[in-house]
Amino acid sequence: MKIFVYHGGTDCVEKPLCHIGRPNLDFGQGFYLTEMKEQAISWAKFLAGRRERTPIVNIYQLDKSAILAEARCKIFKEYDEEWLNFIARSRKGLNPAADYDYIEGGIANDRVIDTINLYIAGLMSIEVALNRLAQHRPNNQICLLNQDLTDKFLIYERSEHVE
Repeated sequence: MKIFVYHGGTDCVEKPLCHIGRPNLDFGQGFYLTEMKEQAISWAKFLAGRRERTPIVNIYQLDKSAILAEARCKIFKEYDEEWLNFIARSRKGLNPAADYDYIEGGIANDRVIDTINLYIAGLMSIEVALNRLAQHRPNNQICLLNQDLTDKFLIYERSEHVE
């Protein structure tokens, strides 16, 4: 099954690289995508505002069924204890993503980041954090961590300037 996926930013990215991003992100140092075009547009606009550049959305086709069959995958379907602890370990620099080629799940964004930060700091119990997270429906992010699989299963389509 091939699906369209999107990467928001300020550059055209015809050849995505998996190992140039920041290391302590939600799912590690990889190339981040989403199935939600509006989410990519929103991120592109945010970055463009910070960088005083033009927002761009890169569009790709991902052979999702093929990559899921070949890759070491982790898919989080909801904001649950496993997701929360994975994000916390990532943010602490412990690199739980090292065991995977493909990770998919919700983003630790503005809607939930305060909860995550309070949990990481030990100022909120896991029970309270999970109750707060349960009020939010996860959005979507995909992190590709294996360059060979990215080159094989992610095909660049085009880049669009965002208004």
